[in-house]
Amino acid sequence: MRVVDFHFDLPESLIARHPLPERRASRLLVLDGPTGALEHRRFGDLLEYLEPGDLMVFNNTRVIPARLFGQKASGGKLEILVERVLDSERVLAHVRSSKSPKPGSKIFVEGGGEAEMLARHDALFELRFSEPVLPLLERSGHMPLPPYIDRPDEAADRERYQTVYAQRAGAVAAPTAGLHFDEALLEAIRAKGVETAFVTLHVGAGTFQPVRVERIEDHHMHREWLEVGQDVADAVAACRARGGRVIAVGTTSVRSLESAARDGVLKPFSGDTDIFIYPGRPFHVVDALVTNFHLPESTLLMLVSAFAGYPETMAAYAVAVEQGYRFFSYGDAMFITRNPAPRGPEEHA
Repeated sequence: MRVVDFHFDLPESLIARHPLPERRASRLLVLDGPTGALEHRRFGDLLEYLEPGDLMVFNNTRVIPARLFGQKASGGKLEILVERVLDSERVLAHVRSSKSPKPGSKIFVEGGGEAEMLARHDALFELRFSEPVLPLLERSGHMPLPPYIDRPDEAADRERYQTVYAQRAGAVAAPTAGLHFDEALLEAIRAKGVETAFVTLHVGAGTFQPVRVERIEDHHMHREWLEVGQDVADAVAACRARGGRVIAVGTTSVRSLESAARDGVLKPFSGDTDIFIYPGRPFHVVDALVTNFHLPESTLLMLVSAFAGYPETMAAYAVAVEQGYRFFSYGDAMFITRNPAPRGPEEHA
């Protein structure tokens, strides 16, 4: 299976660089996986596609202000993007500078703060700060907007690049399907008799890394930390027993649930995942999906194609481009029901 099969042309004008004034004001493209039928709706209309007894699973990770600017002791400027918080003072981070800092060297952070470079692990640098890192990031850090939002972060991004139900700090990218939900919509969902559950997956910067191989099967996924609790496993079992659907909000919720059910049975799980879902890979838990529009040739587009079918997904994306849907983190959304017999690129060719 070739990466180029997942290419599509996207006009620059369709990349959403700012959020809409209201979270639920986005458009919603509804894709019926079994038939490929499309409907054009507003995000608030999602309620009409939910049934009492369904279970919606959200990712409650919280985005940390993970981007820091500073300088080395020599005066050279640098930029730090925290990838993972290791403990109260140590992180793994990407460091951009003219010359990489050496072990033992000091880094001074704009806005106050100091770190020591301890070691290099491939592309990542292990840094130890002289104070607890999360309060330092809250004080001096910037929201880590994705590379395709080519503008400095603004004060409003602190709230809007965050779900309203974010709880557990640790992500350096937002689980963007959740950005469309406000408290009133969540309350309306519960009032309809739809159950909710929460997993945690701390989204890493690797989610934006391009696939650099020609064959999908040769790609190695980045690792991310997740937790699926016993309460989630129980909620899924109860949903199955009453005949409801498990609806994942975002690809990160899909990856969490399917990582915890790799052997076909959903069990509690806490730890790293490198699960890579592409056409031909089975789904053990998820029946429907709320998701944003993803980058061409990305692993997330491959996941959606595995869920809805390759021809159905690529056709839906072509319609979305034609109809001027807004793409990526601050863009519009899709609601997809799983295709029970999804075809891959080879079968479609």
